[in-house]
Amino acid sequence: MNQLKKSYQNHIMDVAENAAKKAAEIILTALKTPRVADFKGKTDLVTKADRDADHIIREHIEAEFPEHGILAEESGSTLPHAGFQWIIDPLDGTTNFVHGFPSFAVSIALHYKNEPIVGCIIELPVNNIYTAIKDQGAFCNGEKISVSKTDDLSQSLLVTGFGYEHGEVWERNMKLFKHFTDITQGVRRLGAAAVDLCHVASGKVDSFWEFDLHPWDSAAGILIVTEAGGSVSKMDGSDYDINDKEILVSNSFIHKEMSIIITEFDNT
Repeated sequence: MNQLKKSYQNHIMDVAENAAKKAAEIILTALKTPRVADFKGKTDLVTKADRDADHIIREHIEAEFPEHGILAEESGSTLPHAGFQWIIDPLDGTTNFVHGFPSFAVSIALHYKNEPIVGCIIELPVNNIYTAIKDQGAFCNGEKISVSKTDDLSQSLLVTGFGYEHGEVWERNMKLFKHFTDITQGVRRLGAAAVDLCHVASGKVDSFWEFDLHPWDSAAGILIVTEAGGSVSKMDGSDYDINDKEILVSNSFIHKEMSIIITEFDNT
């Protein structure tokens, strides 16, 4: 039974990776042409590449697993009560893509009964393929990856992100950005949560935090991080769910200290 389950998971990964690669081809082709964006909000962009990538991923998954549900950023939800739920961001970092800034990604995850079992993220335009299957480790381009060993916050490099709404939460994170910049070796902001999560998983940075997230921002990345040996929680250290609006991710060694600092800021 366990072997059958592993075989099924490997098949799911093949489907996820193939769908992500097809979407990546669409995006990289579009990158060579003038990019025209529509506005979902004042500064929240969407492009034809987003929609075309979403369509090809859905088409590929629905052909293999018509009984599975899908939640996608651009096309919404189908079969929301199914046990298996694919969670898709066809183009994470659309603003970067529109401007030609090299940090965007395709993100595909499959969750079963709210637990991630497969995650695949293709970091673009470099085409790094990050994958994880539950209990089988995390990989980049087929090579096993792991989080960093940095255990001193003052020696760490961090990354964060900011939502499109510049309100109270945005101000709150600006204060954290400043504080962590003061006490670490730096804080980066690349503008694509899926990429940030992969950079924690592969040890390029030591921690990532962000407010105002959506399920498709983290669904694949949280499995890749945990399978690489990292920790994922809410800001206060409690269990994280993809419907939560905040996330703290780290190499595990600095997780508790970061959580305490963030919580203290929230209480001042």
